[in-house]
Amino acid sequence: VQLQASGGGLVQSGGSLRLSCATSGYSLNNYHIGWFRQVPGKEREGVSCISRGGGLTYHADSVEGRFTISRDNAKRTVFLQMNRLIPEDTAVYYCAAIRRIVTDPPNCSPDEFRYWGQGTQVTVSS
Repeated sequence: VQLQASGGGLVQSGGSLRLSCATSGYSLNNYHIGWFRQVPGKEREGVSCISRGGGLTYHADSVEGRFTISRDNAKRTVFLQMNRLIPEDTAVYYCAAIRRIVTDPPNCSPDEFRYWGQGTQVTVSS
């Protein structure tokens, strides 16, 4: 599966952005999808992940209540709605996929994901 992230940009603190992860290749129905972010000098961290059917989600504590992950398998796209952005959200955001046979809670660790897209820069100004 191939992934293409888009939707990043520059936004003021308190603003919103919606990231999209367009996929191609095999059916998206069989993949958990995750959003991750990385700033220079730090490890990549899991932000939000969603199970292959969309019924199970995970959000990191730092974004809980502000970010929402969703997916449209028919359109082969996964979204990350980011509200009430803060400067600490500034990072390069990546989407990634891992094939799953069962619908289990997604493990939102970067090491668990096999297929990665290129990143999209999100910058939040204070």
